[in-house]
Amino acid sequence: MSWFESFILGLVQGLTEFLPISSSAHLRLTAAFAGWEDPGAAFTAITQIGTETAVLIYFRKDIGRIVSAWFRSLADKSMRSDHDAQMGWLVIVGSLPIGVLGLTLKDQIEGPFRDLRLIATTLIVMGIVLGIADRLAARDELGGRHRVVRERKTLKDLGVRDGLIYGVCQAMALIPGVSRSGATISGGLLMGYTRESAARYSFLLAVPAVLASGVFELKDATEGGHVSWGPTIFATIVAFGVGYAVIAWFMKFITTKSFMPFVYYRIALGILLFVLVGTDVLSPHAGESGD
Repeated sequence: MSWFESFILGLVQGLTEFLPISSSAHLRLTAAFAGWEDPGAAFTAITQIGTETAVLIYFRKDIGRIVSAWFRSLADKSMRSDHDAQMGWLVIVGSLPIGVLGLTLKDQIEGPFRDLRLIATTLIVMGIVLGIADRLAARDELGGRHRVVRERKTLKDLGVRDGLIYGVCQAMALIPGVSRSGATISGGLLMGYTRESAARYSFLLAVPAVLASGVFELKDATEGGHVSWGPTIFATIVAFGVGYAVIAWFMKFITTKSFMPFVYYRIALGILLFVLVGTDVLSPHAGESGD
């Protein structure tokens, strides 16, 4: 991998990680369109450490409160009813599905799941799901004369059942094209949470899963020696800087705007990808080793 490729891929990772459009799909597609070799699941997981570091810094006050309250609740029973302590447990519970499926489906994630036809399908299907969820949220939030029709839930209403459902939604993002934020935000909206609450929990829930995945891939990459370390570290730094700016913008955007622009983009990109593969402009395995 060249330094130019690493810069572009780091830029793409930072721009797309927190938007509901799938960073893993965009890394895969960027390489395919440019005629580069597929950066692979290991590169994606390692560069995500950069974007998750941006999450740690942006949400440092929230994360600090949650971690502190959770540890105190282990020894102090009176702390176990504290909302931040409960959030700590809910993040752990919500991380279980992706942990189990990530280990179980590791070979598929690094192989068949990266087929461009599957990515096109998930882009379109999950785009439609996000659109439906967004419309339901808009219907609840605004009545005929901008009156609230139904009060939507916040993170204070989050329980074990909803936490597990969020976790299952996040696990779906193991398939490129689904989008971690897109799946969890859609799940949150369909369960009746506000846009801001769904996005905030989506980001918090991603931290342990992504960091664990990155460390796991770092271990394998170190032992296998199949990663270009200089360009990969550079891409991770680029992803961190761009990702932080995107989080700040996105959290402001969702308080007043709809997710529909992302829905239209996902569907259009999925259709374009089907056309390019169907007309043999792109191979469904473009960029893969040996292709």
